[in-house]
Amino acid sequence: MLKKEVCGDSLSNLGFGLMRLPTQLDGSIDEKKTFEMIDWALEEEHVNYFDTAYVYHSGWSEVVAGKAFSRYPRDKFRLATKFPGHQIAEKHDPKAVFEEQLRRCKVDYFDYYLLHNVCENSYDTYFDPRWKIREYFEEQRKAGRIRHLGFSCHARTDMLERFLDEVGIEMEFCQIQLNYLDWTLQDAKKKYEILTKRNIPVWVMEPLRGGKLVNLPAPELERLAKIRPDFSPVKWSFRWLQGLPNVKVILSGMNTLEQVKDNGRIFGGNDFLSQDEWNFMQEIAESLKQCVPCTGCRYCCEGCPAGLDIPLLLKIYNDIRFQDSMTVGMQLDALSKDKLPEACIKCGQCTAVCPQKIDVPAALSDLVERMKSVPRWADVCRERAKNQPKLQ
Repeated sequence: MLKKEVCGDSLSNLGFGLMRLPTQLDGSIDEKKTFEMIDWALEEEHVNYFDTAYVYHSGWSEVVAGKAFSRYPRDKFRLATKFPGHQIAEKHDPKAVFEEQLRRCKVDYFDYYLLHNVCENSYDTYFDPRWKIREYFEEQRKAGRIRHLGFSCHARTDMLERFLDEVGIEMEFCQIQLNYLDWTLQDAKKKYEILTKRNIPVWVMEPLRGGKLVNLPAPELERLAKIRPDFSPVKWSFRWLQGLPNVKVILSGMNTLEQVKDNGRIFGGNDFLSQDEWNFMQEIAESLKQCVPCTGCRYCCEGCPAGLDIPLLLKIYNDIRFQDSMTVGMQLDALSKDKLPEACIKCGQCTAVCPQKIDVPAALSDLVERMKSVPRWADVCRERAKNQPKLQ
């Protein structure tokens, strides 16, 4: 097991994400297959860090995790879960949720506990004096029921910095979406640098972009094969992340035993990338994006009658052109109605001053159409809540 010493603990560099567990025909988690995966990971000593959340599999991920891990000594595994501040309601206050999570997971404490999805839409909730969310979980840390407190984040960089300025040294680690594509596409490079400068260890989610980086176009596969013919796209992705010193845990949402074994073999090896190979992956990322060439000069914003943040909208547009993911939906949900692309009046002033001569009105019109197929976070939350185990 490749381990990282962090937070006074020894963690496997490969983390097991329990968000995409194998399911049966009725949609319920296949416990037999899940147990086989967890057993192999633990007994072969490839993984000791397991990550779930209150909302994963509509709450049943925690329940199944409790069944699986109750068969092992408590010091055999490190269990992480999350508080859904983005879904808070009066009947689900922090204490009620936390106590239920302990019961579901059949543990007396959580090794790692996260404020889930700190972003533009959840920020005010986490600081709302009615809930005292941060204060409550700080109390639980002091009581030993949480060993380490951190947060996951899909926010833009300015919101990440604002949150860190507010919480100070409360947060011990941060989980962000990071891969060689989002290094530039979603400003993950800047987020990584912000966290590293503040000495906050980085946990990685979506290292394969939900599987999107597994099935690369043939030209890119050929380019990679010329350099490392024995490397799969999965291995390239993981090795690229392992080239970042402050990345301590790389979570993989595995859903078959073969995936667990493959990832275990990758993380058990030491054939890391050279600096040239690491940089080469950035060339691959650029070839995948096919972006409109916005440089963020903001000349277009100065005369926009609608007051739109055009570089931000074009960044979202580039993201959605690659994949219409839920993360894109969260970025759109963070904007007020008058800042959405449909507020564009198509006057063309932006294109006239754009050094890159981007047809901004056309791009924003296309973004409006593409938005119709994007999963929206509020809809996902409502769907998950339908089958959520009831708080006891």
